[in-house]
Amino acid sequence: MFSMQQYYMRNTNPIISIIIPCYNEEGGLKELYKTLKDEVLKNIDYQLIFINDGSSDKTIDVLKDIVEKDLNAKYLSFSRNFGHQNALKAGYDYASGNCVISMDADLQHPPFLLNQMIEKWQEGYDIVYAVRDDKKTKILKRITSYFFYKLVNLLSETKIHPNVADFRLIDRNVRDELVKINENNLFLRGIISWLGYNYTYLHYLPNERFDGKTKYSLMRMIKFASTGITSFSTKPLKISIFFGVIFALLAFSYGIYALFVSIFTEKTIEGWTSILVSVVFIGGIQLIMIGILGEYLGKLFIENKKRPNYIIEETNIVNE
Repeated sequence: MFSMQQYYMRNTNPIISIIIPCYNEEGGLKELYKTLKDEVLKNIDYQLIFINDGSSDKTIDVLKDIVEKDLNAKYLSFSRNFGHQNALKAGYDYASGNCVISMDADLQHPPFLLNQMIEKWQEGYDIVYAVRDDKKTKILKRITSYFFYKLVNLLSETKIHPNVADFRLIDRNVRDELVKINENNLFLRGIISWLGYNYTYLHYLPNERFDGKTKYSLMRMIKFASTGITSFSTKPLKISIFFGVIFALLAFSYGIYALFVSIFTEKTIEGWTSILVSVVFIGGIQLIMIGILGEYLGKLFIENKKRPNYIIEETNIVNE
């Protein structure tokens, strides 16, 4: 249950910040803005923040046209492509509303759901997650998404609800804690889950993409899963130790057996093929373990540089 002050802040003319990362979204931005105005923004006090993540098309021109006509619309334009998670981080950093809603620019996240999110927030929830229904999703996307969440939840101490991406509402208090975190390898859906707070879920059917194509390829999903796992768990290192001990014991046992046969019997040890296969297999396992260790060391290397998550080349946000 939240306090009377929180109730007042949430139910008496609250300002709703909506942050929208954009990467080569020129074809759908005007339609997105029109839909938001028609279905959501006309009923609330709002701050709309578009983040141009180094787009190579005319996204920035479309954004400038939108903000010129709407005093409540703002934009941040990066000096290059810093990635979706860093674009979201910038939006949270500059959001000044009583709550912050993040959504994609491709209209797959239905704008009407924002009204339901706000209602849940006003009921007292600090975080409102949108859970995607995969009925209309392509089979390959469903399979990769399934294994993505299975793997992350299996190896990470921080659990994430399947099909919960970056379509969510967070309260101002959650946002204030989030902006204190300055990790270079961001996995925001994991970080927000790790923060805790009172949360609920809303289910939705994603719309068809209005324009363009998905920015998350299979390789990007694999990289994203790797970031999520290594950012919230040391289990891969523990698994590496486990396999290392097992194979060391097997190798030691085989060495004792070979020595015994050589000294106490006249048998010739045959099976060079099996030995070669074993050596190659164990060598492959060792390389995997070294790769896992290198992933963690690489993250430490990047974090120690303390480079900013993004560089803003241009914005119309003043003194915020």
